Amino acid sequence: MPTPERTTLPAIVASARELLERRGPAGVTMQAVAERVGVRAPSLYKRVRDRDELLRLVAENAASDLSRRFAATDGSVTELAHAYRAFARANPMSFRLLLDSESAGAFRDVADPILEATRSLDAARVVTAWATGFLTMELAGAFRLGGDLDEAYAYGLDTIVAGLRRPV
Repeated sequence: MPTPERTTLPAIVASARELLERRGPAGVTMQAVAERVGVRAPSLYKRVRDRDELLRLVAENAASDLSRRFAATDGSVTELAHAYRAFARANPMSFRLLLDSESAGAFRDVADPILEATRSLDAARVVTAWATGFLTMELAGAFRLGGDLDEAYAYGLDTIVAGLRRPV
């Protein structure tokens, strides 16, 4: 009789993502993931080739999470940008992983709603670049002059959306 399976690929990916959020990318080791899912590290290799593949799967999982958040909006640039911020604030390490060049494919697939909302690749790039820059600074604690960051985000977003509505 074959040995029963002790873990699943979704459990492995979920555990790796939890480790990513708690310990950062360096904390996502095959040993740490194995301990979390209750197996020995060599058992993980039945489902995941190596750590790089595991991080790729984690990025895909994060991208799916962000896609679900986008799907729950009304599809407007404003709603999409707020969903993007909510995702980044709730999952700062997953957000950073999606921006990594190794995860670019996963992020590119998620960007379609922004492209549809802006109806222009150039406009989508402006919105995404501004929001990503703002969020990167916010997560790093780089806004040190005081003020309300929620208001600053809303102001920046309103300014960009108004600018996109103006004819060029």
